[in-house]
Amino acid sequence: MDLTTPEGMKALDDNRTMLQTARLMEAAGVCVAVYDDEDRLRYANRAFRAAWFIEEGEQPFWPDLMRRNFHGKRGTVIKADDFEAWLASTISRRGKAGFRAFETDLHDGRWLWMTETMQDDGWMLCVASDITSIRPDERSLRQDRDDAIRASHTDELTGIPSRRFVMAKLADMLAAPAGAVEGERGYVGCVAVLDIDNFKYINDRFGHSVGDAVLRDFAATLQQHVRRTDVLGRVGGEEFVLVLPNTAAQDAEAIVGRMLEAVRLSRPLTDQASFRYTFSAGISVAERGAKADEIYRRADLALYAAKMRGRNQISLDPDIRLG
Repeated sequence: MDLTTPEGMKALDDNRTMLQTARLMEAAGVCVAVYDDEDRLRYANRAFRAAWFIEEGEQPFWPDLMRRNFHGKRGTVIKADDFEAWLASTISRRGKAGFRAFETDLHDGRWLWMTETMQDDGWMLCVASDITSIRPDERSLRQDRDDAIRASHTDELTGIPSRRFVMAKLADMLAAPAGAVEGERGYVGCVAVLDIDNFKYINDRFGHSVGDAVLRDFAATLQQHVRRTDVLGRVGGEEFVLVLPNTAAQDAEAIVGRMLEAVRLSRPLTDQASFRYTFSAGISVAERGAKADEIYRRADLALYAAKMRGRNQISLDPDIRLG
């Protein structure tokens, strides 16, 4: 670095600013953390590390951090009889909004106000402030409100986002600035409608309890292939919707293709190893400013085409090929 030039002096000043910022963050009373697009912790200040029992320099994935603290009865208080089901449901909604604020309590008695700020690339900034001094009755009312909102955004059977949540995310994507994935036409991403093949036959032949098991397995299997910025939701019956922001058609097709293969290999019934099922999918592109109903209709028509061609496959909206 040549300190005799303006560029060298600016670089030195930038380095000093970054160092001072790091010192201030480390000493701050609020909890600050940064997670990457794979939900691995990349930075946590002293307050955050102390609250969630993280060693200095450690970079755990968020699910692993939550799991070990739950079993150690420390960190966040999680009221769930089935922790893994709670974790899967929470992961399906985590990081799906540009900004989210909520309250949570810790095993040490503290009550925190938390915010999560997402970037388009999937990185997340978490900030938590201590609000323990707020009156318990007010806190309880707000917690009841948050629980009600969470329930309305979650499909009760599968634990993934509900129709209300996923359609709201579709609307958000359509209102977003155009991405660079499809050039001048202003595409902001893709939408896929996914439908389990011959689901009525499964219910009629094996019973609704097996049908429910298939729906839960389908949601869990697909969720393993959903990226941080995508949203998968159940919109009714055996139909699901996948919203893929800033995603080109060929990339959306590849993602759904991996889901298709994973479902083909899945065996949801432990007592019937030969039981298997498949699904069909239709994909449409989403233009900035378009109506959600129209994008959904085009994906649904593509799904119908996949069904007519024999099921267990993906069909693209014809407009994609013309674009």
